[in-house]
Amino acid sequence: MKIRVRFSKQGMMKFIGHLDMVRYFQKVHRRANVDVVYSEGFSPHQKMSFAAPLSVGLLSKGEYYDLEVYSSKSTKEMLQDLNAQNVDGIEILSFKELPEGAKNCMSIVAAADYLVHLDLPEEKIRQFMAQEEIFVLKKTKKSEKMVDIRPMIYEMDVQDEGVFMKVAQGSAANLKPDLVVKSLFEYLKEEAPLNILYERLDMYCLEDDQLISLDAVGADIE
Repeated sequence: MKIRVRFSKQGMMKFIGHLDMVRYFQKVHRRANVDVVYSEGFSPHQKMSFAAPLSVGLLSKGEYYDLEVYSSKSTKEMLQDLNAQNVDGIEILSFKELPEGAKNCMSIVAAADYLVHLDLPEEKIRQFMAQEEIFVLKKTKKSEKMVDIRPMIYEMDVQDEGVFMKVAQGSAANLKPDLVVKSLFEYLKEEAPLNILYERLDMYCLEDDQLISLDAVGADIE
């Protein structure tokens, strides 16, 4: 039985790294008596996989991991049991059974929504997005090269709380929001504010050439 869990990461928990979050949820599962499936071998571990890891320092309302279990209580009961074990800043938002044959969230992430807590006029965002090409220097551990990130920015506009963007995310193409913001301020020829707050809102997969929330895959357990 495969489960998809959505959770939020707020407050001081934004400073906890990905590997520590994995270990954290393993302990939460044990304390909540989740009937988790373990791998075989000399070092058994819980069968779980996370979608695109969140960078340290970012908030989120749309983090996901998939979990294999032998059995499960109802979604309502599991939310109560798991959240009773959570610390401040972490909340399980959904607990859904995946359909047979569903691919794990790590392999299907295609896009993500972010909210950047910036106060900018809509006109400046429109001018930035009107560019046909936006070249930036992308650095990896082994190399660095100029990349056109414009095709990877699907949406960008101003909302009440800041700048919203939907960008490519995942193994095929991956664009970090801070790289977009860096490019934005270079285009505007303005100094970027210090300590900009980023928040991931949701993650998406492709289904019939449409982006759908990872939370839309699966169903509540009655």
